[in-house]
Amino acid sequence: MEFTVNGQRERIDVEPRRTLADALREDLGLTGTHVGCEHGVCGACTILVDGGAVRACLMFAVQADGSSITTVEGMAAEDGTMHPLQQAFCKHHGLQCGFCTPGMLMSALDLLHREPAPSRSHIREELSGNICRCTGYVGIVDAVEAAAQQLNSLSTEGQNE
Repeated sequence: MEFTVNGQRERIDVEPRRTLADALREDLGLTGTHVGCEHGVCGACTILVDGGAVRACLMFAVQADGSSITTVEGMAAEDGTMHPLQQAFCKHHGLQCGFCTPGMLMSALDLLHREPAPSRSHIREELSGNICRCTGYVGIVDAVEAAAQQLNSLSTEGQNE
């Protein structure tokens, strides 16, 4: 099968029953996609497939043939500069142990692509499918809200130039 992962064209041979999460982690070495519950409940394995959030533990790798995939490793700029959402998670203490963080980041990125200025209640609603046992979510919601504001100001600055 062939697909694009974080801007790189990849070709791998997989068994039909192999999950996309396992293919990313084991075949491509992209271990930022975490596997938690393996039932699609915890959200740790959330990635973007063709721009939308997907639970990689529930999708077979062969289903992604021809798709464009973004994992947490693909969020940073080519020079290693963190994405504003990643920066906001650090600044607002939106992470502790880090296990849920990649899935949270990808779910939040999906939200911000669809809705550039979500309310706090909508952020909570959208991230309710991602379980975090450490933070209490306040820092995560603060981070997503701050990143939305920063991304919107960057977008406005770009339009004014």
